[in-house]
Amino acid sequence: MRRRRCSPGVFPEHRRLINEPRLGEFGFAGDDVVVPFQVEPLDMRGRAVQLGPMLDQMLGRHSYPEPVARLLAECIVLTALLGSSVKFDGKFILQTQTDGPVDMLVADFATPGSMRGYARYDAERLAEAEAARQTSPAELLGKGILAMTIDQGVHTQRYQGIVQLDGASLEEVARTYFRQSEQIPTEVRLSVARQIIPGADGGSQHWRAGGVLAQFLPEAPERLRLPDLPGGDGDEGDVDESVIDGAWMEVLALLATIEADEMLDPTIGAERLLYRLFHEHGVVVYPGVPVADDCSCSREKIRSVLDGFSHEEIAESIEDGEIRVTCEFCSTEYTFDPAEFAGNRE
Repeated sequence: MRRRRCSPGVFPEHRRLINEPRLGEFGFAGDDVVVPFQVEPLDMRGRAVQLGPMLDQMLGRHSYPEPVARLLAECIVLTALLGSSVKFDGKFILQTQTDGPVDMLVADFATPGSMRGYARYDAERLAEAEAARQTSPAELLGKGILAMTIDQGVHTQRYQGIVQLDGASLEEVARTYFRQSEQIPTEVRLSVARQIIPGADGGSQHWRAGGVLAQFLPEAPERLRLPDLPGGDGDEGDVDESVIDGAWMEVLALLATIEADEMLDPTIGAERLLYRLFHEHGVVVYPGVPVADDCSCSREKIRSVLDGFSHEEIAESIEDGEIRVTCEFCSTEYTFDPAEFAGNRE
């Protein structure tokens, strides 16, 4: 399906319909802002984002090997797209536990827009995977689970959905999760790259990432006719695409035309990309949700954890006369005097 390359136009302040191909009059959201959008004729809603300085800062404080950094960046983009839909004060957490060289990814979004992320990997196994050129997301993750958790705070019960990771990318797992657990047709596109900025000493490199999430949410229930999933109750997992609503099939066809660099290029931006995709149907965008590199750790929180340690555990934590705790997310180091915990239980 071909799409015209046009520029976005002028939007009203709160509900902005992209309908005029004029430049210079539109306030683009820019980097690190999740842009909600809707294409009403196709019964589709979604969100788009380009992550720049925030992502670069989050990855830059760690010395992750490039394949690990790329995978964590995908996890952070997906978390930004999903977490920004939370309508209450709380936290959205995405976490993988797998048997691959990268055995854990964690990213969380705390309202209104604080994000953090962390990756755990086996350096020896990763080196072997790199030598064998087995560094795709599916190969790095291996088999295990992906959990999506919504935490509304104290005195509330957490909601958690779990989906199997079995040789699949994060894009594929997200699609499967929403299809199986939420019964919502969902498409996800993610892209990550390091941008090289020319300059002295060979220039500098900065991480960028982008993503688009679209969901089919028709008001008429009869339009939402889903075929059996592969491996489900259908005939050997066959999918009869003829029963899928034509509007959703058009959304999938349009999203399939996105080039990876379009989701990353700051000169395109989320709004231009959405216009290129859906201008023939009238795409509406809404006020963006800024996201920031903002870890929730603090000295007080770390101290409260240490207060729960026994006398023996405190003694085992002392090194060179001090207790040092480093946050795995933001790498901030906190130092404590063991005397502060002299009263801990024996």
